[in-house]
Amino acid sequence: MSEQEKTRISVDIYGQNYKMAGTETSGHMRLVASIVDDKMREIHSHNRQLDIAKLAVLTAVNAVNDYIKVKEQLELLEEELKRLKD
Repeated sequence: MSEQEKTRISVDIYGQNYKMAGTETSGHMRLVASIVDDKMREIHSHNRQLDIAKLAVLTAVNAVNDYIKVKEQLELLEEELKRLKD
């Protein structure tokens, strides 16, 4: 996809404005930003002493943890599907 074909939007995450560019729809990009914002606010509600950098890192750690869990579940389901097909 060329640079001109990218979707470009502005989003608010944890009170900061960010410009995003990507190949996904603006709705998808806004959903991602909203989930990040929600997760940052959730983590902050349990750890009010965290500065924004640490809060961002913990949010990233949580997101990667969730990704790994979903990936592992997908692999298990794919193995089960293969087993059932055989």
